[in-house]
Amino acid sequence: MKRFVLWAPLAIFALLFAVVASGLFRPADKVVRSAMVGKPLPDFALPAMVPGKPGLTSASFKGGQPRLLNVFASWCVPCIAEAPHLMRLKTMGIPIDAIAIRDTTPAIAGFLRRNGDPYARIGSDTASRVQLALGSSGVPETFVVDGRGIVVKQIIGDIREDNIGEIVQAVREAR
Repeated sequence: MKRFVLWAPLAIFALLFAVVASGLFRPADKVVRSAMVGKPLPDFALPAMVPGKPGLTSASFKGGQPRLLNVFASWCVPCIAEAPHLMRLKTMGIPIDAIAIRDTTPAIAGFLRRNGDPYARIGSDTASRVQLALGSSGVPETFVVDGRGIVVKQIIGDIREDNIGEIVQAVREAR
């Protein structure tokens, strides 16, 4: 019994160390997924962000054609990285609308001049209300929305070359 009492603190320490170490070496999933996947877009009406482009409403996603909804900002570095891939999706015939988060008209206009403009419509979400209602945790994020206004897929982070095929497939399946 005396030996047990002597070794018990070491055993407890070893067990505690093993639990902590396993938490450090196992990667945590810190991605916040939207609860909106499989549900209709929340109702919203956002004013136009740049001259010559209409604003954005949830009703504009109920026209029968699947579309992408890209949440972005001019101050977002990964948004710059994904710009060529969005342009490629546009040339493939996939309509793309956008929500500009906490941004200004001159900054967005400059961003589009420098990086290309794949968007049919851009709405201004200065207070991130629509972004939060979508369950978006940051920028950039892209949602595939079917022709009835139902969110069918969420792409977290910047779109990369290896995402193009899955996005095209998701848009095809959303028809």
